[in-house]
Amino acid sequence: MDYGELFCKQKEAIRRRTREVAGMVRTEDLVWRPEKDALSIGEMLRHLWVSEEGVRRVALDGNFAYYEKRIPQGLRAVLGTPGALADELARLESVHQETLRLVTAFPPERMEEERVHAELGFRRKTYIMLLGINEHEIHHRAQLMVYLRMLGRPVAESINRR
Repeated sequence: MDYGELFCKQKEAIRRRTREVAGMVRTEDLVWRPEKDALSIGEMLRHLWVSEEGVRRVALDGNFAYYEKRIPQGLRAVLGTPGALADELARLESVHQETLRLVTAFPPERMEEERVHAELGFRRKTYIMLLGINEHEIHHRAQLMVYLRMLGRPVAESINRR
């Protein structure tokens, strides 16, 4: 199995659980945050797809526009304002599907290419960046689960799920 196949297989398994957890979010939850400087639930959902799209463009295309804004100006500079819950969930899914399609079409022999941006002090291999997308989703899904628990909606653990 090549890196692209591994990434896509792992990504789809991760997304199955993210869909379950995100499906528990209610419209009234979107503005909730545990403290004033934390991401709201709506911002977290938006952050998942915005960052996936931005990192994917660096990894596959060498397009650093996301990092050129995100690194010096911070997360809120690239985040934008969350829309309706249905819109954020639809965008999360469409970016996911686009990522799977583009990675599947990406030549396996190019997965070890490095993406370098000297001004930002950035140097990473393509496959490492892609796997980082998966790790990032797991991190924020767990954060979302904690938020939902704080709102009184316990989220079932994912042990023994397929």
